[in-house]
Amino acid sequence: MSKFHYNQEQESYDAIVVGSGISGGWAAKELCEAGLKTLVLERGRMVTHIEDYPTALMDDWDFPNAGQLPREEKAKQLKQARTGYTVQAQHNFWFVNDLEHPYNEVKRFDWMRGYHVGGRSIMWGRHSYRWSELDFEANKKDGHGVDWPVRYKDIAPWYDMVEAYIGVTGETLGLEQLPDGVFEPMMELNCLEQHVRDQLREHYDNRFMTAGRVAHINSDKAFEGRTRCQYRNRCIRGCPFGAYFSSLSSTLPAAERTGNLTLRPDSVVHEIVYDPDTKKASGVKIIDRLTKETFEYKAKVIFLCASAIASTSILMQSRSERFPNGLGNDSDQLGRNIMDHHLGIGASGKFDGFADKYYKGRKANGIYLPRFRNIGGNTDMDSFVRGYGYQGGASRGNWEEVIAEVSHGKALKEAILKPGDWTFGMGGFGEMLPYEDNRMTLDYDNPDQWGLPTVTFDAEYKENELNMRKDMQEQAVEMLTKAGLRDVEPFDNGSAPGIGIHEMGTARMGRDPKTSVLNGNNQVHTVKNVYVTDGAFMTSASCVNPSLTYMAFTARAAHHAVEELKKGKL
Repeated sequence: MSKFHYNQEQESYDAIVVGSGISGGWAAKELCEAGLKTLVLERGRMVTHIEDYPTALMDDWDFPNAGQLPREEKAKQLKQARTGYTVQAQHNFWFVNDLEHPYNEVKRFDWMRGYHVGGRSIMWGRHSYRWSELDFEANKKDGHGVDWPVRYKDIAPWYDMVEAYIGVTGETLGLEQLPDGVFEPMMELNCLEQHVRDQLREHYDNRFMTAGRVAHINSDKAFEGRTRCQYRNRCIRGCPFGAYFSSLSSTLPAAERTGNLTLRPDSVVHEIVYDPDTKKASGVKIIDRLTKETFEYKAKVIFLCASAIASTSILMQSRSERFPNGLGNDSDQLGRNIMDHHLGIGASGKFDGFADKYYKGRKANGIYLPRFRNIGGNTDMDSFVRGYGYQGGASRGNWEEVIAEVSHGKALKEAILKPGDWTFGMGGFGEMLPYEDNRMTLDYDNPDQWGLPTVTFDAEYKENELNMRKDMQEQAVEMLTKAGLRDVEPFDNGSAPGIGIHEMGTARMGRDPKTSVLNGNNQVHTVKNVYVTDGAFMTSASCVNPSLTYMAFTARAAHHAVEELKKGKL
């Protein structure tokens, strides 16, 4: 992106977008392309595509201490480190300093955040799967949560639009529980992955392993300013090729090209201003991150895209005589129904074949095995509802395997040059139900450095998730054993909400204003010119990565807002 501009005096815009990540980028693109003068507010620092990826072209040996941070630096990210991969010199700068951005836990919650232009779209895992009719109907059918106000047919055209624009690799499977989409060529499976896939087809009639569907360009198709994946697998550092989708390389530049975008980083939004006369929001209040100065910006329509927890925090802080418990919170559902995906459980094993085979490059994905539980007939389980899928992959070991061996000289050099054993691992990725008592609250007695309340989490997995996890592990062991692997070992690394980095719920959609915050168009029921299109709006979680769904709903909501503005309804 080119140099941004902004005016520190009070201004008025057609639209304000809070957040510049997956959802915020799409809101900005669609609103700007529709002709709306749009202000994007990002609480973090400015980041420029390509220029600000400091480690993207560095090799492992370029980092002191093999990329391990000094102890005093690690101490700044003790909560961020819970993922197991954030505290590394190659990319730790994308994740917040926990001491500067504290939060509170009644029960453990792993809140992983990146405050900068582009948000977590720079560091995301890029797996992109459509929801199915099974997902949108689930709450109504099994009685958990509230019914979604939309169905798959309502979102399918928007999935088409988003996939065609961002580029999603994949193959057509024809599965009802995982709808096909508009695909780039699939990233090929390696020989052991293909072997396991073939074996599963022989032993099961409903388990279809494929390559992960990821938001990467894998063809020579023209994507404005982006080019095909180079199979470097250093995505989390920022991709100078723009091969994977991020708002920084794609949607924000598209918005900027219209001439309608104003981007203001270092802008901590803390309140939406409610006008009791018009019964609409008139704008937002911000605190400059660096100077602590306060500003107010006005707009006809406001999109909250700051991430599930942050957007809901803003709504909760937006208190007035009409909304004493937070903007749009007549239902008392703000902050409730926190969901994530539970993971860290599965199995791995070794394989003796294919000693003469290897693979080229470092593909940026692995395998995906779609849900096969509770999809009807003999797949239905008595011990839990909903389902799970698996992610994972196969690889060969390297020279590190011989470090502990008693060897030296010629024997050691020969051993180092030989590839190690083939291994295959698969980890479950399960749905978490919406529970009203899984919630976040605001602690006004422990404010942050901007004087704003900190978030307190009180959420946990319950019986349904724990029962599902048992099956996730058992089936992983069974499948790898049937596929011919040896020394198959189960694993359970433990898991707490947040570790999936897919916070959802907290301002859910619904048909009834008495039990939900938003309507089927992502509008706050009682303040129609406020839209929430990040993970906060989710009414249930499915068992697939949610970002593609955020993007589809955001594009849909932006088009709705434009039409409503034209009609004079906002």
